[in-house]
Amino acid sequence: MSVNDRPTGEQPKPYESAFLKACRREPVPHTPVWFMRQAGRSLPEYLKVREGTAMLESCMRPELVTEITLQPVRRHKVDAAIYFSDIVVPLKAIGLDLDIKPGVGPVVADPIRTRADLTRLRDLTPEDVWYVTEAIGLLTAELGTTPLIGFAGAPFTLASYLVEGGPSRNHEHTKAMMYGDPQLWADLLDRLAEITSTFLKVQIEAGASAVQLFDSWVGALAPADYRRSVMPASTKVFDAVASYGVPRIHFGVGTGELLGLLGEAGADVVGVDWRVPLDEAARRVGPGKALQGNLDPAVLFSSREAVESKTREVLDAAAGLEGHIFNLGHGVLPTTDPDALTRLVASVHEQTAR
Repeated sequence: MSVNDRPTGEQPKPYESAFLKACRREPVPHTPVWFMRQAGRSLPEYLKVREGTAMLESCMRPELVTEITLQPVRRHKVDAAIYFSDIVVPLKAIGLDLDIKPGVGPVVADPIRTRADLTRLRDLTPEDVWYVTEAIGLLTAELGTTPLIGFAGAPFTLASYLVEGGPSRNHEHTKAMMYGDPQLWADLLDRLAEITSTFLKVQIEAGASAVQLFDSWVGALAPADYRRSVMPASTKVFDAVASYGVPRIHFGVGTGELLGLLGEAGADVVGVDWRVPLDEAARRVGPGKALQGNLDPAVLFSSREAVESKTREVLDAAAGLEGHIFNLGHGVLPTTDPDALTRLVASVHEQTAR
């Protein structure tokens, strides 16, 4: 049974939250708000608590994960928490030699380029990520009626890091494999879909009320390539967690041309970056999906009046949607003033109160 289904006995606490109602395209008391990367470098309390602890190590310490995940909920009064982790955590958990280098991102010591390399991608087990189960148990006890969003990296983005060896502007090695050895590419993404599915299942079974699949780099693809070479793996992930009944969110950057396909892959909620207005995004996605987004994160560096004006534009564009979750069009930038985020949450709540 889904953790968010309506059992005959006691209701799960977050079920009637504004966030989950919006995901289900039900009437809400106000437009719910959360921010990608809300738990992170923009918060002085985050920098303090993580001082001297490497990123991947911090993801494996349940008490630290709990504190970091709760910080933006306390400060900003957002409508959902997102589990503090990194998309490469499951890859590290199965033994791959990788690290997150400050100012660079994930770096893989020995990139995956051949069929023989696939043998390094063993199955992920719940025991590999025991700290996730423990942290989510601690979090749900603290969060009460506030939902917790679990997350994972999508197969394409994970594959890009593994094949390139780190972040890439042009994805030369990734596309070379995708076009030049389509069977190896398909097998790589299928293995990553299995790992990702397990990682999301662990989070849901531990108590996450929704999950988001991040496909950070998928905007590098043309729609035909996405449909043929990527969507089957993403669909496999969404199908793997469908029986839990929790909302499934799909987000990518630079995906204006892919919005319909992101929904078609199996998402209940499609995340929209700041490049496409939400009313146009709704047209591209089609009916039956909630939308999430999409204030440009850079707007928060402007004046209060400008932030209010741009926020109103987003809300006006979302006025006709069945379900809308207010978010940024990408993650919170590291030097964002935390008070600007707190004001933004209060403003959206006030402007949309029913």
